Amino acid sequence: MIDPKIETAFQAALEAFSKYNSFDATVLTGDFGDVFISDEDFLTKVDALDEVFDNNPQVEVLREVFFDLLMINFFSADVKKLEEDYLDTPEWEDIEEQTLDRGTELLNLLLYLNECEDEDIEPELEDYLKEFLLVDEDEFQDEYRIYEPIIANQILMESPVEEIANVANSLPEDSELAELFYPVMCFFQNIDPSPEAKAIIAENALEADFDMAVLEILINFQ
Repeated sequence: MIDPKIETAFQAALEAFSKYNSFDATVLTGDFGDVFISDEDFLTKVDALDEVFDNNPQVEVLREVFFDLLMINFFSADVKKLEEDYLDTPEWEDIEEQTLDRGTELLNLLLYLNECEDEDIEPELEDYLKEFLLVDEDEFQDEYRIYEPIIANQILMESPVEEIANVANSLPEDSELAELFYPVMCFFQNIDPSPEAKAIIAENALEADFDMAVLEILINFQ
């Protein structure tokens, strides 16, 4: 099964990647679609996803964000076929253990966007940080550490995207948000950008193929 939002999001990501890369990633739309729509168990689908990337190293940079999409699709669509308490079972705990090193912080943001839809509220950076991630709470200091670059630069919501790019360029390479900082901040600054606004975001992107793919995932997932 596949959630319609996720189908739209991954297709938009492939189109955006192709626009700013010499490789036409849209030729893989069917391959990725087959993975998402499969009725196989989650780990088998992960293997199938990895096989597509292994066979197409030109899109390697998208591997982990597509893992996030596969995971969110599991929560949104696949889990409906399973027992009601499946996510509390030892089987799912084992899956979580086996995939601890997979994915990115994009997963949290996608979960937040689902919550925004459920509660009929507009996504906002401060709400995401304080109400969803609870970064101000003592027991969530891991989240605070990860998101500190964003927490410290919330003023960028009022700045040109050039300034977002400047800060993104200054982040240490080992920061867990190094790759996602620019597209995530650009998204929260303008959750429904015009074609002209997208062009400016692309012009200032660190890696336009990746950044615009992530941005399109977020825009189309709302």
